[in-house]
Amino acid sequence: MAAPAEAVRDAGLTEATEVAELSRALSRLLPGLEAESKLGRRRALEALQRELEEAAARPGADPAAFQGPWARLLLPRLLRLLCDPAEGCRALAAHLLSLGLRLAARPHDALPRLLPALAARMARPAPARPPPESCEELRLALVQLLGLAVQLGGAALAPHLDDAVRVLRAALLDPFAAVRREGCQCAADLARATPDHFHVQSESLVGPLMQTISHQHWKVRVAVIEATGSVIEFGAGKSVDDVLPHFAQRLFDSVAQVRQAVTSVVGGWLLRLRDRYSFFHKLIPLLLSSLSDEMPEVRQSAVRLWEEVGLQWQEENEVDLKDKLDFASPPPAHYPQQTSRPGLGCRELVFRNLSKILPAICHDITDWVVGTRVKAAQLLPVLLLHAEEHVTQHLETVLWTLQRAYADEETAVVSSCARSAELVGTFVSPEVFLKLALPVLRKTPSSILVVLASIIRGCPRDALQPHLQVIATELAQPCVCQASENDLYLEHLLLCVQALVSVCQEDCSTACLPLMEVLLTVMAVSGANTLRDKAQETMESLARVKKVPSSQDLYHRHLGPCLQRLTTSHCDWTAHAGELRQFCEVLARAGPALGGALQHVVPTLRACLQPDRDPHMRLRLFSTLSSLLLRPQDTVDSQGQFGGYLPTVVEDILAPNLQWRAGKTAAAIRMAAVSCLWALTTGGVLLAPQVWEVQQVLLPPVLAMLEEDAQSPRLVACRIVSVFLKSSGDRMGPDTLTAIYPELLKRLDDVSNDVRMAAIAALVTWLHCVQSTGEKSHYQSSVQYLYKELLVHLDDPDHTVQDAVLEVLREGSLLFPDLLVQEIQAVMHKHRSTTYCEQLLQHVQAAAPTTQ
Repeated sequence: MAAPAEAVRDAGLTEATEVAELSRALSRLLPGLEAESKLGRRRALEALQRELEEAAARPGADPAAFQGPWARLLLPRLLRLLCDPAEGCRALAAHLLSLGLRLAARPHDALPRLLPALAARMARPAPARPPPESCEELRLALVQLLGLAVQLGGAALAPHLDDAVRVLRAALLDPFAAVRREGCQCAADLARATPDHFHVQSESLVGPLMQTISHQHWKVRVAVIEATGSVIEFGAGKSVDDVLPHFAQRLFDSVAQVRQAVTSVVGGWLLRLRDRYSFFHKLIPLLLSSLSDEMPEVRQSAVRLWEEVGLQWQEENEVDLKDKLDFASPPPAHYPQQTSRPGLGCRELVFRNLSKILPAICHDITDWVVGTRVKAAQLLPVLLLHAEEHVTQHLETVLWTLQRAYADEETAVVSSCARSAELVGTFVSPEVFLKLALPVLRKTPSSILVVLASIIRGCPRDALQPHLQVIATELAQPCVCQASENDLYLEHLLLCVQALVSVCQEDCSTACLPLMEVLLTVMAVSGANTLRDKAQETMESLARVKKVPSSQDLYHRHLGPCLQRLTTSHCDWTAHAGELRQFCEVLARAGPALGGALQHVVPTLRACLQPDRDPHMRLRLFSTLSSLLLRPQDTVDSQGQFGGYLPTVVEDILAPNLQWRAGKTAAAIRMAAVSCLWALTTGGVLLAPQVWEVQQVLLPPVLAMLEEDAQSPRLVACRIVSVFLKSSGDRMGPDTLTAIYPELLKRLDDVSNDVRMAAIAALVTWLHCVQSTGEKSHYQSSVQYLYKELLVHLDDPDHTVQDAVLEVLREGSLLFPDLLVQEIQAVMHKHRSTTYCEQLLQHVQAAAPTTQ
């Protein structure tokens, strides 16, 4: 027992000796600290610095020996020197205080004097006035000194929180970025050092932190976010509401480290915040938003933290989740591919807070700021993926949100909404979502079509199959498929059909007809060729799933019912009727299938092409009919049945529309009708007897059209007359033939050379017809008159016309050569050049022996 006592006595003597020596050394230096000259004070401080640094470096230095002189002699003087007029002296004083705190055995004893002194140098006397310490580097040193005091003092700072917080508030708003960063670090350390008392003062730091969170330096922003995490975690939980809007804005930060800091802090709150259960519905959206971050590191951190949050909550609520844990349900069979299913705890957390989160998402997804809309749209599919079948409870809200968001101009918003709608289709029964979607489709189809298309894409085939016919029928309703001519609307309509075909595959056979009607509407109404091509590709896809070679087979199977439904309202059609456009589109695309559906086509054309119907509609129908008659074997006569409808086409359709009526519109219709007649007579569908029947009815109006004002109808009429003469001229009587040639002769004076040449060609055919009759004498006077008129045009200024007229006279010379010679000789001297007359005489004289 004596030996330990002696050791203690010796140690005490040694400590007393060290204290005495240190006190003597300091006593020599301390008077210099009170010197009037700043140089003297500075030299004393430098000497004191060397002394303290030697003491710190001396092996076996006893902090207890330093404690007494430090607290009694050095600390008061150094604290006074913090207010020294010389900046260098203040800097040395701050440095010496830092050394002293490290060397002292009980640094917390200095806190009652140190903290007020720091507050006096750092705290602003008024918000608008600068801090007492004007030097930035010194303010940084003072905040670092506070950080050292927090580190060494620990919980002993609790009685001095007020002064410490005053220093930190000033540091957090300091103009110098390094001071702000150091203040943030110090605030976080202070919160961790005084967990039992910090909540009393924590709220006073939240305001300055949030003022600094948007600082231009990203490192300051990161420091603020991390400090806020600690201040909230160890402080008053109610400050979360004040912080969250600022954190949400930092998720849009352009620097990934800032977004990473937000993710880490929010994840830490969800794991460790005392009142975290009260803030789940506010914190979960922030963390889940990071799952869609553009940087992989941020996404990975968010995934890891979210999994930890879910597992912790699952363990804390194990009793409530016992049944679900013991009888875990497997993921749905149609769960999205390449997507890992969240854990039970994560799913339950989202499901239980979804009713509080969704309203905020619905609000932000239509915000005026693009970034906010994008983030909200990206968050929605994440929530739906966690909610799974529980989203049914909020389906009306989700559908309403998607309808509004799909109208956004941002591609990122639309693509996220498409993903959300697909998840709705995955997790919600078609019977449920159709009850909400179909009424909207009937009232305002433009807002729901694209949403419905995405939902259908996400549906499993077996669940959608019983509702396929209902959906297809609704899409084919006029109030839906004809609701708008806008290309974007038609594209959305097409997307619905494409989704049905891609999901249901062979099951689409039961709804083939309404789907065809929708596609035909898109092709008929759209003004964009790309959209029409897409609709045709979808038609081919529909044919493939129906196991037929091409879309033409679909027309063969469904053209009759399709036309029957289209033409039920033909009495009310106008040029703008949607059914008219569909009808024309069907006729243009049906091809050979039309040959078996003439019982629907011809009566509709007859009713719609009457003179009292809409002129513009008649023009469109005549244009369509002309294109069909140009290739009858591939369209209307593919099955050889068109002949049975020829009288209707000629007498009820063409004849009424070839009659002359005043006005430019009537002239345009006559032109369209005569074009149809030209296609009919040259398309190869008519045999010679049928041409005879046609010309008996239509020759008079065709001859009348030779007097039309426009060039085109005159030209076509000349050509039709020529066709009539070629096909049935041998059956025409003298009266008919005699009535034709004067009209053709008039066209030789036409202003158009094309018309003149066509008339000359028709006259050649007319002469052949006269020559083939057995009673040429009946036509002698007519032919003689023809000779006279042709000889006039033999002296035409246009050599092409002269050559053509010469050929006509050569052909006609076979009828009455003597008459022709007389007429030539009578007019030869009047011609500017007798060359053509001489050639014609030579031809007649050379042919005379043959004819004799």
